[in-house]
This record gives sequence, structure tokens and C-alpha cells, in this order.
Amino acid sequence: MPHVERVVVLALDGVYPFELGIASRIFNAADGRYEVLTCTVDGQPVRSNADFTIGVEHGPEALRTADTVVVPPIDPARVSAELPDEVSSALALIPEGARLVSICTGAFVLAAAGFLDGRTATTHWNLADRFRAMFPRIALDPGVLFVDDGTVLTSAGAASGVDVCLHIVRKDHGSELANKVARRCVVPPFREGGQAQYIEQPVPESGTLSTAATREWALARLDEPITLADLAAHARMSLRTFARRFSDEVGLSPGRWLIQQRVARARHLLESSDLSVDRIAGRVGFATGASLRQHLHASIGVSPQAYRRTFQAAAR
Repeated sequence: MPHVERVVVLALDGVYPFELGIASRIFNAADGRYEVLTCTVDGQPVRSNADFTIGVEHGPEALRTADTVVVPPIDPARVSAELPDEVSSALALIPEGARLVSICTGAFVLAAAGFLDGRTATTHWNLADRFRAMFPRIALDPGVLFVDDGTVLTSAGAASGVDVCLHIVRKDHGSELANKVARRCVVPPFREGGQAQYIEQPVPESGTLSTAATREWALARLDEPITLADLAAHARMSLRTFARRFSDEVGLSPGRWLIQQRVARARHLLESSDLSVDRIAGRVGFATGASLRQHLHASIGVSPQAYRRTFQAAAR
């Protein structure tokens, strides 16, 4: 029998109802690999940021049993550099070594509790300046959808909670199960780019071309050498216009996006095939196995062999 991970979701006053349900929706679709409990700091209903309260089955004692704790967002008006005593007491029950996950303003809660000290984190782009002012010693990256810093993961607003939960399923059990969960929930298994694509931008001029077709074209040719000039030519744009348009739409430079897609394809092949590292490198467009090793390590901190061993252990 595979280990069943217990995920405990902590609902605080002012919680956003949509994000409160994300962990349950994603993890409960993962073929019984997770058990999800929702608790409050006192076992009583909590006020949501909508026009209703939410009742739950569990009090803070559920946190003692958690393998993973998820802190959904609360109304930004409620965030503070200091936590109420009852919240601090509840968080103190979390076992050492448990995985911690925040969605949006949940990062403020983890930061105020000291869980993000010395780590990199993210939160909603619109709250980045406020976060930096309150927690100047935490390295904030507001440009990404989520940050995986080992046992602590932080994500940006709303749907990025789906992204980070799917990432956890993928990390724990591989892409096959994560993709199955995504299909069941009718969400993309992996979203490109970062928060920049969702930041308010001026309305494009009428007739502005998109880079979407060119991205599809590139994804079908990842095994080939693709330059910025190739991408711009396919999109029928100048180099400068294409690079700017691409960054506005995706939140990444074309070069960084290509590397990200090649690493993602390589991870899938490491999980789903017995191909050598050199052959995988060739199939995803890296010149050598050494180049794949370098980019995979830069992306997720492990070698191809270690990643494959981890996936095989998770599959067993």
C-alpha cells in the first residue's frame, strides 16, 4: 500500500473560499495518495471574505498529524507582521519536518511565523511592495507562479494554488499522476511563464499579433536548434518587437522559456522512459548530456539520475 500523505488546510478568519478548496480538490483527485483535513485555530466556524461563514470538522489538533500544511489566503486587510496568539499557538503544533505551503497572502502568515526566514518566497504581485516592507529579510520573487524551497512552498494569487498543488503531486508521484489529476479537474497540468503575464498592462493596439502560434511551433521542434531569429521570423516580427511581445505575454524571455520547456520535456522522458541522459538531451534540444545536467540542476536542484531514481521510488 502506498503511503497516504495527510494534508491539513488551516482556515483563518477572512479566508478566500475558492482558494480554501483548492488543496482538497487537487489532492483528493490523486487516486487515494492523500487525505485532506480542514481545520481552524479553535474548531469554530471562520468568517470568509465573502458573505458567509465556513464550518469545519477539525480544530488545531489536526495540525499535529500533518505531513503537509496548506495556508490559503486571507483578506489583505487582515495581514500583519505579527500573528494573533491563537494563530501562533496553532502553527506551533505543526510537526518538525512537515511540508508547508501557502497560497497568495498565506505567505504573510508563514513569514510572520518565521517559517520563511532565510528562504525565497513569492506572493501576489500586487502585494510585493507590502511584503518587502514587512519582511525585508525574506528574498521575495514576485515574478513567478510559485517557489519550491524544499519543505516550504509559496505561491501567488488564486489559480497559482492549483499550480503548486499539482507541482506537489508531480514531485511526490510523477507527471503521469499529476497529469491525470489535471485532466480530472479540467485545469492545465503546467502553466507557462510567471506573474508578469497577469499584471495589468496597457491594452494592445488593434491588430497586434500574438506569439502563441510561434510558441506552439517551437514546442513541436524542441529537438531542433531554435534561435531568437527563428522565432521572430516565424511570428513575422522584428527581433526587438518579438522579444518584447513574448515577454509581455509569457512573463519570460524567449530563451528562458525555451530552456524551461526543454527541461520540462526532459523530466517527462526521465520519468517515462529508460533512454540515456545523452539521448534525452538530444530529443529535447540540448547539445549534450552535460548541458541537460546543468539546466536540470539549475531548475530543480538535482541531477538527471537522481531525478529518475526519485520518480521510480515514487512510482513504486
